[in-house]
Amino acid sequence: MYCDKARVILKSGKGGDGHVSFRREKYVTNGGPDGGDGGRGGDVILKVDEGLNTLIDFRNVRKYAAGNGENGGKKNCRGKDGNDIILKVPEGTVVREAESGKVIVDMSGDCREYTILKGGKGGCGNQHYATSTMQAPKYAQPGQPALELETIFELKVVADVGLVGFPNAGKSSLLAACTNAKPKIAGYQFTTLMPNLGVVDLGGEGFVISDIPGLIEGASEGLGLGHEFLRHVERTKVLIHVVDAAGTEGRNPLEDVKQINLELEKYNPSLIKKPQLIAANKSDLFESYEEADSYVQALKDEFEPKGIKVYTISAATGDGIKELLRAAFELIKSLPDEVMTFEQEYDPEVSLKNSEDPYTVYFDDEEDEYVIEGPRIEKMLGYTNLDSEKGFAFFQRFLKDNGMLEQLEDLGIKDGDTVRLYGHSFEYYK
Repeated sequence: MYCDKARVILKSGKGGDGHVSFRREKYVTNGGPDGGDGGRGGDVILKVDEGLNTLIDFRNVRKYAAGNGENGGKKNCRGKDGNDIILKVPEGTVVREAESGKVIVDMSGDCREYTILKGGKGGCGNQHYATSTMQAPKYAQPGQPALELETIFELKVVADVGLVGFPNAGKSSLLAACTNAKPKIAGYQFTTLMPNLGVVDLGGEGFVISDIPGLIEGASEGLGLGHEFLRHVERTKVLIHVVDAAGTEGRNPLEDVKQINLELEKYNPSLIKKPQLIAANKSDLFESYEEADSYVQALKDEFEPKGIKVYTISAATGDGIKELLRAAFELIKSLPDEVMTFEQEYDPEVSLKNSEDPYTVYFDDEEDEYVIEGPRIEKMLGYTNLDSEKGFAFFQRFLKDNGMLEQLEDLGIKDGDTVRLYGHSFEYYK
């Protein structure tokens, strides 16, 4: 079964907590703090695997988590780092944030490896908080929490040329005739249920070609298999319309090209701007040269004035295929030598860390005090000693770096006003 889309939940590793302990040795009555740091949580890493062409593995297992960092130990022992998890994906995989649909990363072009979620940093042990006035700190820093993200993996094949057309027009036959690809071929609709890739060799030069299945009238609205495969057209540089010029199934080749272009334009208006060629296939089934000329001439009269060349071919006998492929290659050479990639629209590290541990800043009219509260504040107070000079300096930097002082000023705080947070109160001075 082919799979080019999957919903995947990713989770990085939690950082290990710092340790609280003190030296306990013979003849050492008052040993100093020796709590070790926690280990770093594991990262979630995506890596392109050239041997993959489907996302089927992500249909079978939908949740992936990196290892947690170990907690610190006594005698300055640092916790072990959590194991990274590496997920191998096919080239052309686009990863989106599930709720917004925004692009996180496009695994194509130069992007062969990407750390999508970083593990939490390990917390500092109590040895880091010793000062001249606080020689026996009984607190340590907890490790940073894990990050969890629900994503959509989409595979958009990377090919220079895409073959488009209605079922049974001969796309798979043409692909098989000009490459070593062995697509399934039969005389019924939707024989092809996955994009097949092949490499065209033009005597030392060549390009990658793919047949795009699933296109019928209404494909852009999701009819047939339209939505499943229209996404694969987006990366192609050149489109070749393959039409049944002999009309063996009662179709009008002229209307077929117009209808496919309409579906492409509805799905993504930029697709219609790609360079196009028309392959008038099944020429071997014409009863006479006069009949062939009349069918193909109608296509030429309609499309060649628009700059779209028409080539008469037969995928069955090989007639006209070399000329078609050479024309496609010349079009490719005239275009920029780069893979179309999707720019990042969503940065998990920024978005998730900004959303975790929220806080609020407001003015309490009854108590005439400014209040800061929320999980982020509560967690910070858990490992900060406000009675020490070093701890209070850290507390002030924390308020400034997180924008809390700026929010207090926006509320109109003045020197001497009281700020309250979880049982602690202090006077504000700028």
